[in-house]
Amino acid sequence: MTLALGLESGDPFHLGGRYDGRGVNFAVYALNAESVELCLFDRNGQRELARLPLPGWHAGVWHGYLPGAQPGLIYGYRVHGPWWPERGLRYNAAKLLCDPYARRLWGRYQGQSDYCDHLPDDPRRPDPRDNAVQAVKSVVTTDGFDWGDDAPPRVPWADTLIYELHVKGFSRLHPDLPPALRGTYAGLARPVCLDWLRWLGVTTLELLPVAAIGDEGRLLGLGLSNYWGYNPLAMMTVEPRYAAGSDPLSEFKSLVRACHAAGLEVILDVVCNHTAEGGIGGPSFHLRGLDQPSYYRLRPDGQCENWSGTGNTLDLSQPRCLQLVLDTLRFWAGQCRVDGFRFDLAPVLGRGTDGAFDPRSGLLAAIQADPLLGRLKLIAEPWDLGPDGYRVGGFPPGWAEWNDRYRDGMRRFWLRREVSRGEFARRLCASSELFERRGRCPWATVNLLTAHDGFTLRDLTSYRHKHNEANGEDNRDGHSENFSDNCGVEGSSDEAAVNARRGRLQRALLTTLLCSQGTPMLLAGDEIGHSQRGNNNAYCQDNRTSWLDWDRADQQLAAFVARLAALRRRYRALRFDDWFSAGSHGGYERPDVEWRDAEGRLMTPAEWDHPQRFVLEVELAPEGEQDVCLLLVNAEPQPALFTLRPGRWLRLLDSADPEAGEALFQHQAEVEAQTVWLLVLEMGGRVTW
Repeated sequence: MTLALGLESGDPFHLGGRYDGRGVNFAVYALNAESVELCLFDRNGQRELARLPLPGWHAGVWHGYLPGAQPGLIYGYRVHGPWWPERGLRYNAAKLLCDPYARRLWGRYQGQSDYCDHLPDDPRRPDPRDNAVQAVKSVVTTDGFDWGDDAPPRVPWADTLIYELHVKGFSRLHPDLPPALRGTYAGLARPVCLDWLRWLGVTTLELLPVAAIGDEGRLLGLGLSNYWGYNPLAMMTVEPRYAAGSDPLSEFKSLVRACHAAGLEVILDVVCNHTAEGGIGGPSFHLRGLDQPSYYRLRPDGQCENWSGTGNTLDLSQPRCLQLVLDTLRFWAGQCRVDGFRFDLAPVLGRGTDGAFDPRSGLLAAIQADPLLGRLKLIAEPWDLGPDGYRVGGFPPGWAEWNDRYRDGMRRFWLRREVSRGEFARRLCASSELFERRGRCPWATVNLLTAHDGFTLRDLTSYRHKHNEANGEDNRDGHSENFSDNCGVEGSSDEAAVNARRGRLQRALLTTLLCSQGTPMLLAGDEIGHSQRGNNNAYCQDNRTSWLDWDRADQQLAAFVARLAALRRRYRALRFDDWFSAGSHGGYERPDVEWRDAEGRLMTPAEWDHPQRFVLEVELAPEGEQDVCLLLVNAEPQPALFTLRPGRWLRLLDSADPEAGEALFQHQAEVEAQTVWLLVLEMGGRVTW
């Protein structure tokens, strides 16, 4: 490629390096910089060919246009300006910066010390070492992907079943994939994977982050990596380590297209609360060296606030930081056609200039008002480490939220018998005390038993304590209170009685999840009995600890989950999209849900909080629905005899016996310990009150 190497004034309103068919427009925001140089590199990304001052400036955006430049050009920026750490200004032109709007990167961070902008032994002075040779650089790209007749499935919230998975971990050990495709976007897009998900009853894949990852230096020093990917280096770059070929972006788009063709939605877990630059002393990749006060929340001494637990926190009250996040979301939704987002540490998105969370904040409002983003599925992880950071139930209408109250309540009910039937009932009915306000719907609660962060379902019933020694933090990391039960043996066991109890508890929990109002979420691998050997924080375990072992898959458990999902689809009472009403026994209006004790009597206020009773009948008959469903819940350690109201009840599922067929019951039914039955009133009988 031959260039005249003369920059013209460019377009300041399209940030990044954009190819228009004749050349490339470069634009980067650096408000307090004195000058910005565009640095061009050879095709190996090693030799710096030119430094070209960007000639244009508008509202803090430096810009220039390079005629004749082509896709594939490798570039970076050197930014000159004041070194004033106590004010948060950390300009150091010796450090090559990549473009925060890059769609592709060149090179990989390996923990080199010269990425840091200050001297190792003196944080007050800039480091003069030039790191251009090994620095991560940006690559100019173009978009020529053919989407064909792609159409998003647009699954209604009431019909949604989310499946959280890691692109690599899901298929890395899959025996029916070609070795070259295992653990890749292309592998996940294969029919053998998508057919499994469809058979299971999944409607929506929630992918752990696939944006380019910057591994922490501490992990690199231990020979580990950030496997989960919650440490973004470039928010608009597809992570190449999950690509089978040389074009990760096209490969990821092909995955989305294949999912849509199979009727599956794709939701991305996105990290918009911090970056891989960490705190002061971490690597300077881009935002810190471009204009730290415009992107990060800073303390009065110029140090970063650490409300993310990773060293820095993005300041979404700043206009250009807000723009970066909005442009990131539009990239994934527009160019990659994903169907929604799950936002890590989402309260950060709603924190204003004073740091307080406000559901009417600029970014949250902008997302919902955006014609592209506002129609997508939006899910918040509703907590962070900032002040008043626990915000479950606090997001605006149109948002769903991970509900840890559901997770902990159901664990404590089934595994510990530590919470009452009243708590069980609240969680089963979509946590209405948290979400039934301001126009929110039952689907706003994303009900989960497990997620990437914590025990797997198998480990939840196999370990009383976490075992995270492999993470190199002396088992200090991860949650210490998991509300788990090892069923008498810590870890794996050969005892038939122990394993039988574990399986019974797992199926009871899964049955509760799929029969609860709200949006259910499954963790990939729970359906096949995946274990992480007690590690409840396997964020750095890119190995068999995290990869699903398909050769040892519990096919019976998977079939049970598929059966549960099919029953949820069949009976709308199990996925009703409006709030249940209490009804009136004095008139003709029948309640949508009724609660009885094992003797068949309506629950009284005093019984809800009985500390030693964990049996319950739950009859679901929402107005307008013909079918009447009945759950018989027995969380006690011995069988329970239930008295049924008049009628012929057809048992559809017995969580104690996954092979049990349908059976009719009248008057009474004996339910095994730690078991749920699902029954339906034969002929759709509805009693008139």
